[in-house]
Amino acid sequence: MKLRKLKISDAEGMLEWMHDKELCLHMQADFASKQLKDCIAFINSAESSEEFYHRAIVDDEDRYMGTVSLKHISKELRTAEFGIVVRRCACGKGYSIFGMREILKIAFRDLHLEQVIWCVSRMNVRANKFYQKNNFKLCNSVPDEMKELYNGVPDLLWYGVNKNEIDFFD
Repeated sequence: MKLRKLKISDAEGMLEWMHDKELCLHMQADFASKQLKDCIAFINSAESSEEFYHRAIVDDEDRYMGTVSLKHISKELRTAEFGIVVRRCACGKGYSIFGMREILKIAFRDLHLEQVIWCVSRMNVRANKFYQKNNFKLCNSVPDEMKELYNGVPDLLWYGVNKNEIDFFD
């Protein structure tokens, strides 16, 4: 497993998870309406923003398994929002925790952030079990700027990790 920049060849795998109703059931975006051209546009724009950092999670043969992201990166607040999704064929095989640990290393070591936060629907039992199993804690302090991104979305649980709380650096 490794992280790498997104490639156009990842678009079909990306579209696969976007059209997986169960995987996207509790996500806020309308992924079901996305087309291959939307995935290609996303991939093409992935390297052009300082506010977003997207990487492909790939297997040992460089096959796309999912995307892991730091979103809404604030150098002023030294925070970012975490996001991840893996294809169904990658579920339960360690890709999610690998991608999460690697992107957190990048957030804290390379981007010098202090806190990474993310939210998940209370109804997304699978995701909440994953975060709890991997010892991620509910966040008591969420910047208003992040809360505003999800204004009006009901039943969100916020998780977070601070730079000084992680112990999986190499």
